[in-house]
Amino acid sequence: MPRKLAPVHPGELLKETLADLGLSMNRVAGEIGVPANRIGAIIAGMRSITGESALRLARYFGTTPEYWMNMQARYDIEVARDEWEADIRKHVRPRTAA
Repeated sequence: MPRKLAPVHPGELLKETLADLGLSMNRVAGEIGVPANRIGAIIAGMRSITGESALRLARYFGTTPEYWMNMQARYDIEVARDEWEADIRKHVRPRTAA
């Protein structure tokens, strides 16, 4: 069976976006009105993108908040799947119809 790649945190995409546009974390943080350590933690994969951050990033980059939140949700589901899916399949039976 081929080896599965680890899920990609949305901070990776944010990091690539900043690099492509020649923007620093500090500049983006200042322009969207958040502490620089918030952007740094998202990029490092140590912090999730919250609804508030999604709204700010969407406004700044001309995207939608759903774009950022969907990336976060996809990442969270993949991480949970990697950690829990086998155990859940083993211990949780689907509800049977009456």
